[in-house]
Formats: sequence, structure tokens, C-alpha cells
Amino acid sequence: MTDLSHLARQVEQLTNAKVLCIGDVMLDRFVYGSVNRISPEAPIPVIRVERESAMLGGAGNVARNATALGASVQFLTLVGDDLPGREVMEYVANDKGVEPYIQTERNRPTTIKTRYIASGQQLLRSDNETTSDIAPATISNLSALAGQLAPDVEAIILSDYGKGVLHADVVAAAINAARKAGKPVIVDPKGSDYSIYRGATVVTPNRAEAQAATGITVNSDADAVAAATKIITECGIDNVLLTRSQDGMTLVTKGGDAIHLPTEAREVFDVSGAGDTVVACLASAVAAGSSLADAARIANVAAGIVVGKIGTAIVYPDELVSALHHHDLMIGEAKLMPLDRMVDRAERWRRKGYKVGFTNGCFDLLHPGHLSLLRQARASCDRLIVGLNSDASVKRLKGESRPVQSEAARAAVLGSLETISGVVIFGDDTPIKLIEAIKPDILVKGADYTIATVVGADIVQSYGGKVVLANLEDGFSTTSTIARMNEGKN
Repeated sequence: MTDLSHLARQVEQLTNAKVLCIGDVMLDRFVYGSVNRISPEAPIPVIRVERESAMLGGAGNVARNATALGASVQFLTLVGDDLPGREVMEYVANDKGVEPYIQTERNRPTTIKTRYIASGQQLLRSDNETTSDIAPATISNLSALAGQLAPDVEAIILSDYGKGVLHADVVAAAINAARKAGKPVIVDPKGSDYSIYRGATVVTPNRAEAQAATGITVNSDADAVAAATKIITECGIDNVLLTRSQDGMTLVTKGGDAIHLPTEAREVFDVSGAGDTVVACLASAVAAGSSLADAARIANVAAGIVVGKIGTAIVYPDELVSALHHHDLMIGEAKLMPLDRMVDRAERWRRKGYKVGFTNGCFDLLHPGHLSLLRQARASCDRLIVGLNSDASVKRLKGESRPVQSEAARAAVLGSLETISGVVIFGDDTPIKLIEAIKPDILVKGADYTIATVVGADIVQSYGGKVVLANLEDGFSTTSTIARMNEGKN
């Protein structure tokens, strides 16, 4: 068995991981639009807002990453008694892998980070937050809960964004309870004084954070080892995993061993949230039984995947396994995926400024008519998703003798076409659920329909999307092809 296969098998065990995540949660808002002019009031671009979205950020993104990998997460954090705080609670409640322990404090705003994006570029970020001390009673509650919850999990994450949750008393309570129970503590640190994390199993500073904490400029492997060693010896930390952007990662242990991991990124679109992915993956792997070295290797691959996405993104186990099994292939290019994954991918495409198109059909015995439809559909958008009727759905629509090819075979053929960016198999008679979830910018059907009769046309048009009717190639149909094949057989 190769080393990579060994790691892939460990990824499959992440569903056994149980972690406690403690830290600063925030609400990440994204405002998308277009810029066509400069303001007459000042030399600044004017963004015409087209849509908005929101997701959990900070420690919330760490929890999202851990549950996406299959881990179960106990989440201890603090929000304000305000509308954004309730929105955070709703997002957490919708993640079935998270068991929330969310504290509320009056007169303390929930942290909001709003990013304004046009044509795939971030124009501005605004922060609504406070870094003032949290109330003594809240510190006491958080400390008590940290001590109670730590023994019941296999690893503890401290996700420090400097917003107040990880007060020295809370950190000490979590680390002391974890060490007493023999559980590892993984810290994504903040600030320049890492002695607050004394007793932690591993801290995961990036290059700039390590430089700020040690005064050592990290330009080489030797610099990385020196900075990590200084943190270990002066701050009482067992190990350091130093993330170094394009130079990969360096793991230094208390015993002085150092492992340098080259970067796994193929194309970097956005590094925001990469540290969240690293700490979530590292802790989940350790909780599932991996050694720290193997967990670091898995986290390094995960970081390479997530920086190829836009925004505070997450990584899925199949992406990790694919990257480990097919190290020389572009990560995440498998086109057939379940709906939730396709929704995530469509959202990432839109953040890059791409128009997402959608069409659907049985595509049984692909013929020139199908190819013409798909070419026209692709010409109307930047990324084309195809909804493919399942075998059961085709049978209901076309009769007991259909389909001729299985859904797996039909998906494989569609996935081989350059015009198609993604394939989703659906079992209903219509693709309405797919359209509602994916929210395509362009909906394409053949010209044998009218816009009024296209399933989902009203939904797409309601948010400003467009419906396109593609010209049909005469003389081609799967039914007639099968009939000709069967001539003379009876």
C-alpha cells in the first residue's frame, strides 16, 4: 500500500471523529454585483448590487469544515443578543453535525464581516465588531462548559480570532481539562503571546503570525524550524505546524523532529478560511486516530484544495480521497456529484464571476440532437450543469424497456464532454428541486417547449435569470434509433 493510499484510508475514518470547537464565531456576508462606473462624488467604483449571501465565519467556519469532513462537533461560542446572533444560531442549527453550546451576551454585537465582490474580485470588506472584554459571568460560564465538555471528545480545537471568547481563563480551563483527560488540543492562535496556550498539543500559526510571535522572519525551512522551536521552548507548546503559503507547511515536534510538506495548491483563488480548514482537518484526523504527522499531511492536501475555491469554503472527504489517489490530476474535477455538492460548486463558480447554466434530460443513447442542444446551452453560459434522469425516472417517463444505458453509463458519457461542467442525477419526474437548489443564471430547454411550459422558468425569472430555448436538430431521437435497431427482430 502506498503512503497516499494509507492516508486516503484514514480520511475514510473521519466520520469517527468527535471534536469540541471553542472560539469566536462571526457572520460572513457576501454582496455580489457589477461595476460599470465611477462615483461622481469620489474616485471610487459604484457597485450595483445583484445578490447577497451569508455563512458562518471564524470558529463557525472551523465547525463547518469539521462536519463537512464527517466529524461530529460540539461548538462552544458567544453571540450578541441581536438579529445577526440569531442568524448565526439558525445556521448552526441547520448543520446536523453540530451540537451547539452558544452563549448570549446583551449589549455585545455579533461580529459581521461583509465582503463586496464584483467580476470575481473583492472590492471592499467592512467589519462590524467589538474586541472589548466579555463579561465576567460569561467568562465563568464559558470556562465551566469548556471543562465539562473537553473529556467527552477526542480532540479540542481553540479557534482564536481575538474577539474575546478565548479569554485566558477559558483557554486554561479547556487545556487543563483536556490534559487531565488525555485529549489533544489544537490551537489556531491569535496575537503575539502564545504562552496563553501553554500545555496545548499543537499550534498552527501562519508565516506572518509566527514572525509576530517570535521576531524571526520566516523565509526558509531553517527559519521555519527556528521559529517553531522558539514557540515550543518559550511558550510550553508540544508541537508547531507552521503554514507557509506557497512554501507549504512545516511540522516541528517537541523532540526536535521537523517535517517539511510542499504546497499542494494547483491554483490559488482565495486564501481566506484556509487556516480554518487546516485546524479542522488536523483535529478531525487526530481525533479519528491518525498520527500528528499523517494528520498534518492530510491537512496540507485539504489546504491545497480550499485555496482553489472562492470565499470561506469547505473541503469534502471525496475531494481529499480523490487528491490522494490521483495526485497528478486537478483536484475536484469529477463532474458527477450529489446535489448538495453541486450547489456548493455552483456558488463557487458564481463568486468567480461565471454564469451558471442548467439543462436536463434522459440522454439515453447520446445522438447529434443531444450534442447540438448541449453546445447551444454551453454557449449561453460559462459553466453548464446537466440534470440527468435516474433509471427509475426514465422508466416511468419512457416505459419499461428504457433506459437502454444505466444512469452511471449515461453520466460517464456526459461527463466526458467538454461542454459540460457538472452532472447531477435526480429521481423525480421533473428537475424542479434541482433548479430551486442550484438557482441557475441560465435555464436551457429545446425549442419544442415554450417559455411558459419550461419547468422552473418562473423560478429562474423571479430572481433575474434567463430562459433560453435551443434550436432542435431534425431527424434525431433515441426512440426512433431504438425502433430502427429493433426492425426485423420480430
